[in-house]
Amino acid sequence: MNADTVIRALSDAPRLYSRAEILARPSPVPRESGIYAWYFREIPPGVPTEGCHRVGALSLLYVGISPKAPPRNGARASEQTLWHRVRYHMRGNAYGSTLRLTLGCLLSSELGIALRRVGNGTRLTFAQGEARLSGWLDANAYVTWLACRAPWVPEPAVIHSLSLRLNLEHNSTHPFYAKLRRIRESARANARGAPIAAA
Repeated sequence: MNADTVIRALSDAPRLYSRAEILARPSPVPRESGIYAWYFREIPPGVPTEGCHRVGALSLLYVGISPKAPPRNGARASEQTLWHRVRYHMRGNAYGSTLRLTLGCLLSSELGIALRRVGNGTRLTFAQGEARLSGWLDANAYVTWLACRAPWVPEPAVIHSLSLRLNLEHNSTHPFYAKLRRIRESARANARGAPIAAA
């Protein structure tokens, strides 16, 4: 599937789904491979919005895929689907979700949360603050998707064409890239210097 088809599908989606809808049983998210787009009602502090694609009051800030590209070393490929990945972003933690990591870092002051070491100290999450982050997503996040084979093929062109603020991979030329990297790296450094928190 080419990038133009994906871009049209994600930017002209007939329906955007809320967190409650995503986590409902049954969930509308298909158990297929594909690419997904995240729209937000409230924009995290410091994120520029000029030029963002919008649908009504919602701004498109992030695109992801599931599964990721197969390893080049011949290791077993991921069997994750859209169903696994989108739902995890909605209710998982920052260790397993780069989107939650990014949002939590940007919203740390607003939500009163901080990245911390948990468990044996090697994993970084927002600990008990993950629930606050999920609450913010409940009020502000909406998702659409397109099921397709090999979503990693159009992903770079889609990210570049849509000028996405919250993507880092395939996005090093975006004006917000350097600032977002610094914010995340600072949060990680602070977390590694702090005591291990209760999960």
